[in-house]
Amino acid sequence: MPIDRAGLGTQVTELFRAQITAGTWPLGSKIPTEPELVEWSGAGRNTVREAIGSLVQAGILRREQGRGTFVVSTSELRSSVTRQAAATSRRDSLELRLVLDAAAARIAAVRRTEADAARLRALLAERAEAWTTGDTHERVRADSALHRAVVAATHNPLLQDVYEGLLGVFEEVQLHDVTGETDHLAQLHTDLVDAISAADPARAAATMSTLLQPLINEASI
Repeated sequence: MPIDRAGLGTQVTELFRAQITAGTWPLGSKIPTEPELVEWSGAGRNTVREAIGSLVQAGILRREQGRGTFVVSTSELRSSVTRQAAATSRRDSLELRLVLDAAAARIAAVRRTEADAARLRALLAERAEAWTTGDTHERVRADSALHRAVVAATHNPLLQDVYEGLLGVFEEVQLHDVTGETDHLAQLHTDLVDAISAADPARAAATMSTLLQPLINEASI
């Protein structure tokens, strides 16, 4: 894909960034090798290195010695928020999650499609099944899938991007909360899905707050 020579470094950086935002280079994937990028972009080796370096500096790419360069974020916003959240306390992370999840639940109740509602019901069942395994990581995975689907039902790309960037932090925090035999939050998750499906934004937001506030209170002790 040859490009103009003027402002070449910036053009190549934006060309590579476009591959990430479009999903051509997915999150977690290894990007093509330097010779492959030189051939594909039509730019020189130094220009390609400069473009990769810019994206590494922005927190979008990460070089791993002997392995290559990997996509670790899809935007500067996501990478910046993720780095900051990872360095905060458990309480601060939960408070941030409460703000995002409650807002997402409210918006989802207004914008959700029938397909969104059906997906939420399916993921609710998967969450219940995951709890029976006793595997904390499986429980967190299933719970996160449901909450991600709530955010997806907002049909707000920016909110989804920020939430995806924070999800790893939220999941680390959540491992503390999914032990034991009884799923004390099962009914509240059912109530949440019901409220969104019924297009009741106030009830959806209130239910999400009821889900998360006790965890914040516990973390504040």
